[in-house]
Amino acid sequence: MRFFEHQRHARGQTRRLLFWFGVMVALLVLAINAVLALAWQITVGGALGYPAHFFTVNTAVTLLFVLGGWWLETTQLQSGGGRALAMRLGAREARPSASEDERRFVHIVQELSIAAGMRPPEAMVLPREASINALATGWDARDAVVAVTQGALDALTREEMQGLVAHELSHIREGDTRLNMRLAGMVFGLEMIYRMGQALARPDARGRRHVATFIGLGVMAVGWLGWLAGHALQAAVSRQREHLADARAVQWTRNRDGLGRVLRKVMGQQMRSGASPSGRIDQPLVQHMLLVSGESGWLGRWLDAHPPLPERVRRIYGGKMPPLAPRHGRDGATETASLADALPEA
Repeated sequence: MRFFEHQRHARGQTRRLLFWFGVMVALLVLAINAVLALAWQITVGGALGYPAHFFTVNTAVTLLFVLGGWWLETTQLQSGGGRALAMRLGAREARPSASEDERRFVHIVQELSIAAGMRPPEAMVLPREASINALATGWDARDAVVAVTQGALDALTREEMQGLVAHELSHIREGDTRLNMRLAGMVFGLEMIYRMGQALARPDARGRRHVATFIGLGVMAVGWLGWLAGHALQAAVSRQREHLADARAVQWTRNRDGLGRVLRKVMGQQMRSGASPSGRIDQPLVQHMLLVSGESGWLGRWLDAHPPLPERVRRIYGGKMPPLAPRHGRDGATETASLADALPEA
């Protein structure tokens, strides 16, 4: 894997996507002004012209809703730090004294953090999750958390756990957890425009609808399109950061089989169960924080915060590789399961 080339490409793509995110917000403001200007022309007429500061006030109110929603959502995500968010998902602190697998996980987090020259994040476990997955969260290195599922502890060898942890540490080192929280807040802010339109479109206490209804419907349409475009751009940014974290993991571990085999085991697990690779933690709030997630349908894949698993595996190995059966692998064990093992038994 040419990990330095992949890292440069992912960073460049991220910058371009963030630029288009800003362009999209500007277009949203213009669209809202156009809707309100049309409503003014229809209801009052163009003879009187527009009131003083008409477009300035419209722009200010639109940005107030977008930036206010962004601030509220970001503040909520930031409150309590990464530990509080992980605990909301059912995570607990890792217990190295109670489990060999958890002790191995904690040691790997510490070892790779030293190798990466960063402060070790808190190691946590999602004990009720049987799927292979992990997440990194936290506003910065001081409150960062890396949590793995029980399924990952059960199914991964030491080198595979190293690849998984290295991927999550990359998200923390590159500031992806903070970036994703900010983008999630901005998408929520765009949703506030839609809600403003809903409020305008509601009938009064007597059930009557006024001209504000038509204004509200226009604002709702613009708000929905803005939310959809913002969500799609957020997902596109997240996909590039996943590619960057994959390349970082291979660079830090100097072993493409570490993370590569994790992703192949997730593919095998998905083929066996037919379930989402993210198990029960695939919530919109944290989808972009997971190692893998799953969306169905063409629109779902378009809005998925993760690239398709076969694409990620192909980038790591330079070609197609078969899934692996998610068997338990002890340290030093050689896993030979392939596509045939991953398919359901007849």
